[in-house]
Amino acid sequence: MNPTKRSNFDEAVIYTQILNPKTLLVVDAFTTIRYLNIENLSVKEEQKMAILHPRYSTKVISFSEDGKYFASISQDAKESRLYDTQSKKIVATVERHQGDVSCVGIDPKNRYMFSCGDDGMIFGVDIETAQLAFTLPRHVDSINDIAFSSDGKFVATASYDKNISLYNLSMMVPKGKLKAHSAPVLKLQFLNNNRLFSIDKNSGAIVWDLNSSKVICRLKGIHDDITEIAVGYDGALLFLGTKLGYILVYDLSSYEMISRRYVKLESSITALNFDEERDELIVGADNGDLYFYYIFNNEKHFVELLKEKKYAEMLQCIEENPLLKYTKASKIFDTIWEKTVQRAKKLLENSDKTAVLNLFESFNDIPAKRQFAQKLIQEYGEYDKFLFFVKNRKNALAYALANVHPVYKETKIYKAMETEWRNAFSLAKKYLLDEKLGYKAQEILMPYRGISEKTVLIQELVLNVHVYKRFRTAVAQKEFKLSFELAKQNPFLKEYPEHKALIKYSDSLYMKAQTLLGNGDTHSAVKIFRVLLDFDDFKDEAKEIISDIENRHKFFNAVEAEDMILSYNLLESSLSLKETSEGQKLQKQWERDLAKAKEYASSCDVDGIKASLESYMKIKSKNMDMASVLSQCYINELSCAIKDNKEQKSLENGIKNYLLYYGLDEKIGEIFTIFQAQYPETKLNIESQTQGSMNGWRPSMIVNSILE
Repeated sequence: MNPTKRSNFDEAVIYTQILNPKTLLVVDAFTTIRYLNIENLSVKEEQKMAILHPRYSTKVISFSEDGKYFASISQDAKESRLYDTQSKKIVATVERHQGDVSCVGIDPKNRYMFSCGDDGMIFGVDIETAQLAFTLPRHVDSINDIAFSSDGKFVATASYDKNISLYNLSMMVPKGKLKAHSAPVLKLQFLNNNRLFSIDKNSGAIVWDLNSSKVICRLKGIHDDITEIAVGYDGALLFLGTKLGYILVYDLSSYEMISRRYVKLESSITALNFDEERDELIVGADNGDLYFYYIFNNEKHFVELLKEKKYAEMLQCIEENPLLKYTKASKIFDTIWEKTVQRAKKLLENSDKTAVLNLFESFNDIPAKRQFAQKLIQEYGEYDKFLFFVKNRKNALAYALANVHPVYKETKIYKAMETEWRNAFSLAKKYLLDEKLGYKAQEILMPYRGISEKTVLIQELVLNVHVYKRFRTAVAQKEFKLSFELAKQNPFLKEYPEHKALIKYSDSLYMKAQTLLGNGDTHSAVKIFRVLLDFDDFKDEAKEIISDIENRHKFFNAVEAEDMILSYNLLESSLSLKETSEGQKLQKQWERDLAKAKEYASSCDVDGIKASLESYMKIKSKNMDMASVLSQCYINELSCAIKDNKEQKSLENGIKNYLLYYGLDEKIGEIFTIFQAQYPETKLNIESQTQGSMNGWRPSMIVNSILE
């Protein structure tokens, strides 16, 4: 692959970010920030921070989505810093790690800067207030990477302890750990459809299902150290950059490797990004090179070959650039081939071999297609014999020959034979249900004796006629739950038209319910969804939709009645409600009030916090956020009290109160360390104190001063 554009810098390119359709942000190992015109790569603006990053195998730099802030590890890796990009001023600093800072990150919603360390600690700093907001659950070993879901809901951290920790930033609660790697986990990347990609030190690559926390698959073919990851083409492709300068490409639907060496550079790959608007892969290298690769390189020539029916040359182009397989021209070629094969089969049914050879002529230069055509012609070598067996009603021989040549099962005559069988089987069932006419069933099914796949169904029909009677009655009486239970216990029932009719009926009910929903007739829709609760395929979705509709009614009634407590509690339990205009309005109001409360917390103003959050005091879903704000307020109060040399007993009382309300966390641990240093004669042991927790916090625990 040849690049469409390239540039070069004095230092390694360690970070790239597309700020807008016209601007690419590029950062080098000396933390020189450049804003490039993405079309011609001219430098629009340049800022020199002069922070040398001796190591950049982890995320040592991270920018907010809007580029207003960036996080960086200090040159000696002892602290992480949050900067205002334009003024270059430090907004916040994290100096709490016991050892080096290993990586930093800013979430997609621009709310928090995260600082991760070799000590396994993860600190979250509120960007708006520049205050330490929380710590994530600790790893027992060094953290190698941090990643965020595109909606900012989840953050994941990878560690040398071989585990991946997931945390829900929306709910501020741990989601759990992913454990399947046998070596330290080095890199992470969120994928669409609630998936996560991770790779370990031994090149073990896993795709996870985040809903179940289970492994979907393990990617094969990775034999080099992965240094960078990017996802592109609307989440369909996974690009992996390596230490040896290769780029591997995987299909994220089949999880198959597309190319082992899609790109080969002379230097290690240190930055990787994908421009969705231009379908370009952006690659930064250790030697300072910056490359742009159009992933559908040679597409125009590829289209011309399609028009000229030079199919063999098209495949040669795909060998040179495997991603051409994802173009419209390639899909048209696949369609042409499929239609050609279907046309050839119809001609072979009429024994027109010459026409078939002419039909495949355009594909003769493609060995695999030529071999397929030859094999297809050979398959139809006994087709006349098959026709003879069918016409002379030698069913056993006809079915046996169709099993030898499965392609015959696609023919009209085979399908007609199957229709005849289904009609005979259906008629036999009717006769078996009548004791007086049961003998006729045997006569009808006699021609199918000796056909293994039919004999099994016949035997099951005879042996289970009573079950079938019960099943048919249940379906007729619309006892759907019983019908499906019988089908579960007796899988043979699924072969019968009654079961297929039941499935078809459920599909029609579902479509009707969805139409009613679309027309706003929720009352009628709910009636149908209640019926669908008896259908296994729709049970869970119907239950969820009914609950959602009921919650919507409750929510809008609560909003109209100005019932804040019920409104917010319902809003917290439903993502769809958050998307409504009323939900967004309430959410924005909460965010504004919470932001005010955080400002008051920074100045230890409890009355201001209470005034800001008064409307939410009885809303349980807001307790965690309110507890976090007040805990920060009291931490600030304790910090100021220590600086002001307040009385030891008062400070000890404040620390005890904090532990009683919020438990032992990193923030109070830091305060206690400072307190001990200033008051060495203290006998206070925080480990032995009665401890509460954020989860157990209630508004009744608010006090005007933590020292009292």
